[in-house]
Amino acid sequence: MIKIGNAQGFWGDQAGAAARLLIQQPDLDYLTMDYLAEVSLSLLAVQKERAPTLGYARDFVEEFRGVIRRWEEGSHVKVVVNAGGLNPMGCAQACAELLKESPCLPKKIAVVIGDDVLDELKKGDDFPNLDTGESLETVKDRLVSANAYLGASSIAEALDQGADLVITGRVADPSLVVGCCASHFKWKFDEYHKLAQATVAGHLIECGTQVTGGISTQWTAIEDQANLGYPVVEMKEDGDFVITKPDRTGGFVNEQTVKEQLLYEIGDPDKYLSPDVEVSFLELSLSDEGEDRVGVTGAIGRPPPDTYKVSATFRDGFAAEGTVALFGTQLREKASLSGQIVFERVRQLGFALENTLCECIGLGDVVKGVIEEGDDRALREGMLRLSVRDSRKEAVECFAKAIAPLVTSGPQGVTGYFQARPKARPVFGFWPCQIPVDRVATDLKWVEVE
Repeated sequence: MIKIGNAQGFWGDQAGAAARLLIQQPDLDYLTMDYLAEVSLSLLAVQKERAPTLGYARDFVEEFRGVIRRWEEGSHVKVVVNAGGLNPMGCAQACAELLKESPCLPKKIAVVIGDDVLDELKKGDDFPNLDTGESLETVKDRLVSANAYLGASSIAEALDQGADLVITGRVADPSLVVGCCASHFKWKFDEYHKLAQATVAGHLIECGTQVTGGISTQWTAIEDQANLGYPVVEMKEDGDFVITKPDRTGGFVNEQTVKEQLLYEIGDPDKYLSPDVEVSFLELSLSDEGEDRVGVTGAIGRPPPDTYKVSATFRDGFAAEGTVALFGTQLREKASLSGQIVFERVRQLGFALENTLCECIGLGDVVKGVIEEGDDRALREGMLRLSVRDSRKEAVECFAKAIAPLVTSGPQGVTGYFQARPKARPVFGFWPCQIPVDRVATDLKWVEVE
């Protein structure tokens, strides 16, 4: 049996979580950390455009300091992260610089490359948008990045060759765990039921504390919400596993929290697609294995698809948003008219904005239907939020200057201008598509620190 913990559910998760988990669960064999969502790659594209040496999740470098301290204290945990983003080698080199100051050397850092398929997408027009069917030709000249969701094989190969830290770019989230299991147990990549179990395990822990009570419908019943324990998988060689968390940490692991996470972002439960295996969740069985321990069996594995999903980003104009507070009566009318005034003033200055949004937070604009129109007469405060997007930077800058005047020329009850004048920021659109597996070549690069 091996123990795999996950200490990061997204880029921006709790600082210091890796070090805490390694202290709370010192017998971990592997530590995974998941940094990348679709929006993350867009943010990293902005970062890399400003500074070509960046483009990775710099938060991980700080988290890695805590891992180094545990190594210095004798931990033998292997670390697998997708923090490399659009520049995994840059991330590895930053980590190597930290290691050079440590007495825990030597250490080997493996870098999985090959997910960057931007050149492939630029070669042809056979990559329609998965959501809309739109032709790539409409955005090809604005493409900034394109990354295939790689699988676990390169991660397993790196661990087989003695890597202490494996840094990847875009891989499928569960593949971080699959790679650890495949390497440790020497699974073949046609042992689909085992790979399916490991994929389910990776799916359950990829979002960090979501499986230990975070955002659960039982959240208010949790004790010590401020210190939710990060999840741990206890994986057997046959693929059966238990989801748990360290003792004396907040939250809980029970059948409900596990079921809630099982259903999170899976699409068709009979055809959960990953680059390693196609998984059916329909025969999954959960069992109570004691306090904060849930056993999981029954995943059915089939051969993986012959394509990788691709997350591409493209330049999509500029955006800005501003917020003011409103107080008093007739809030809905005041908010709507204020928005119309701002957009009209921008129009009078020569810019018919391409995309606008006016919403009053507190009056049901965030989730439509929660507050029916007419039910808000007793409400006395709300937040007016105005947002725009346009292909012209100067149009967005014009909008940014038009919000503050509401303080003196808007309705009575404008009580706060909650930020400095908004800045027009570049927007990167998301383009999901597919690419044949045989058009993607993966490789390992090494950074040895002695």
